[in-house]
Amino acid sequence: MPDPTEDLAALVEGSAFYRWSGMRVVTSEPGAVTLALDLGEQHTNLQGFAHGGVLATIADAAMGLSVRSGLGSGRRHVTVELSVHYLRPATRGTLHAAGNAVRIGREIAYAEAVVTDDRGTDVARASGTYSVTAPRV
Repeated sequence: MPDPTEDLAALVEGSAFYRWSGMRVVTSEPGAVTLALDLGEQHTNLQGFAHGGVLATIADAAMGLSVRSGLGSGRRHVTVELSVHYLRPATRGTLHAAGNAVRIGREIAYAEAVVTDDRGTDVARASGTYSVTAPRV
């Protein structure tokens, strides 16, 4: 059986969006994915903190990929709802987002994520609902 970390990492590396954003897969197993992002100047807001959209994006990506890693072959997912709670500012270093698929059903999935800074401090928590569909023909 293929290694889900390598397969998911290869998909992420092959995506122009993930390359552009700088996100990368650190760990992956069915239903759980951790991403990392080295904060650069392009990721910060006017105050020098990681932009809230960056935190939301890495959280959504980790949750979505955790859902994807638990889906059967050929099934698809798309975010239908995203909630993010910003806890502390992140200013530099590496962000990690640990996404966990809490439930993957036939049509709906629910996932949660914790975004931490390089000291392991929680900077954001998120939850998301995902539509799960059969492959397009």
